[in-house]
Amino acid sequence: MSRSTTPPTRQPLKDRIPGGTDGRRMLLVGFIDKCGTGLWSTAMALYFTYVTGLGLGQVGLLIALSGAAGIAGAPLGGRLADRFPLVRVIVCTQLLRAAALLALLTTDNYLLLVLFSAAGALPDRATNVLTKLYAARVAGPDRIRYQAINRTAGNLGWTLGGLGAAAALAIGSTTAFQLLLIGDALSYLVMAALTLRCAEPPAPATSRVAAVSTDPAPTAKPSNPWRDRSFLAFTTGDAVFYLHDSIIQVALPLWIVHATEAPVGLAPLLMVVNSALVVLFQVPLSRFGATTDAARRLFRPLAGLFAVATLALAASALGGRTLAITAMITAAVALTFAEMIHTIASWELSIALAPDDAQGAYLGVHGLAQSTQRFAGPLLMTGLISAGPLAWPLLGAALVATTAAQNRLVRRRLTEPSLSVAKITVSEH
Repeated sequence: MSRSTTPPTRQPLKDRIPGGTDGRRMLLVGFIDKCGTGLWSTAMALYFTYVTGLGLGQVGLLIALSGAAGIAGAPLGGRLADRFPLVRVIVCTQLLRAAALLALLTTDNYLLLVLFSAAGALPDRATNVLTKLYAARVAGPDRIRYQAINRTAGNLGWTLGGLGAAAALAIGSTTAFQLLLIGDALSYLVMAALTLRCAEPPAPATSRVAAVSTDPAPTAKPSNPWRDRSFLAFTTGDAVFYLHDSIIQVALPLWIVHATEAPVGLAPLLMVVNSALVVLFQVPLSRFGATTDAARRLFRPLAGLFAVATLALAASALGGRTLAITAMITAAVALTFAEMIHTIASWELSIALAPDDAQGAYLGVHGLAQSTQRFAGPLLMTGLISAGPLAWPLLGAALVATTAAQNRLVRRRLTEPSLSVAKITVSEH
């Protein structure tokens, strides 16, 4: 007598995305955001050069000043999210970003261009913090998977936006540049309309789902992140880890040109490799950071990846085209996996270490890690390239030492005697 076996039913795709309808809608918002950003960011410097007539030095100073102003966006956005409904804060940032962009069309006065760019940088930098807050509240214990899906969608959006920008740049007219700017601004208006359809996510205390976990329970912490020394130290360490961003985007192309025999055309191919690996592996890797303790353990492989990448960069300058190409590809792959692993650990630990009564403020301060790196990282990279091949192993040693220090800091903070009611951690399931 034969037994019939019914194959297991596969969940529909929409049911495999955490956060329900509102979560999926916000993922679409993130995708549109990156499409628009890909349109504008690729052409921004050229817009200021060819449309508004700025010189090279003026463009560089404008971008630097707006970047410096944007550093305040993360803590400001986090503080506002603690005091006002999160969805409304997100909508306001989207509208402000659109207004600041459209204002650029109204003038070629340098001071006004700087002011409008800085005004747009503030809500732009706040977006990462607000997105992380929304993910933590709407996806609950699946927040890491949600953020991984969001990042994958964002990479796809950025790629599509960049392709659109490339087509417009091939035309090269003033109208084409202006249409790119308008396209980005319109994307923010579409995002605002979609966000308004989202319900307010649960408060932090109710968005944490209890589950059986071996994780150490995070302890109560001061509600003011600026007085929380261990959290500030954690943020500082994270800023160091975010250097992978500057190495990939700034150092790799410059190093290929100035220090190796690799062809210049390898640089854009490495960017494609980076994006492709993120799209393929960010979501599968997210399961390795599904609990707080699992996220902390990611510091060990992160240290190894940083070591491999920096040693490969040093080796690429030893001479020979084949060695240079092989070493640069090795460095790019190692840095991309370091980027993905660090992102997972950073997402989980920054939320786990933040108290419920000041979650936005804490994540806002943590957002300074990425904002500061965006400002200071490129300067450090140019200095390292000028110093020569031996600078890379030294940077690698510093990164490895930082992973060890961060591991100890997080372990100690998670096992401190509780000052009040400990937060519930989430576990893999």
